[in-house]
Amino acid sequence: MNAIKTAVAAVTAAASLAAFSSAEAATSTANLNVTAHVGGSCNIGSGIGGGTLNFGTYDPIVVNSALGIDLFGTGALSVQCTLLSTAVITLGQGLHPAAGSTDAAPLRRMRNTASADYLSYFLYKDVTRLFAWGNTAGTGLPFLGIGLPVPVLVYGTVPRGQNVPSGTYNDTVVATITF
Repeated sequence: MNAIKTAVAAVTAAASLAAFSSAEAATSTANLNVTAHVGGSCNIGSGIGGGTLNFGTYDPIVVNSALGIDLFGTGALSVQCTLLSTAVITLGQGLHPAAGSTDAAPLRRMRNTASADYLSYFLYKDVTRLFAWGNTAGTGLPFLGIGLPVPVLVYGTVPRGQNVPSGTYNDTVVATITF
């Protein structure tokens, strides 16, 4: 019985103390400022098909002769930028630019892997192939980031009427994103 009286007394004392503590307690508040900075960032890489623009077969005798048609091709890059970040994608002149080539007006050429012969080609920002893609802010492609990887298409043309020997022709163009 003594143990019960002691337990009841302890519970009563604790309840009184709790009532007294909350009634007599004071509070003070302060603000904790929490900040972070999200920097604009972009990444550019090889896209669909490994970043290759493969024109296929050029036929200088019939299909792509002076009386024929240009050869078209399409390649892709993969670009990812922070949401709402702005950037410009530029394409270099390639490894074998023709005389008179500039970053603003590139005269790109593929070189025959077995000789010193060249096959001229052009790269464009649009499917209509009206806007050449160069290596300056003014001739680059403006880009607005959505936070996810986006395929960016590169449109190419090999002009008709080039009298070149058979063989494999290639070039490497550096793609740069400035943000």
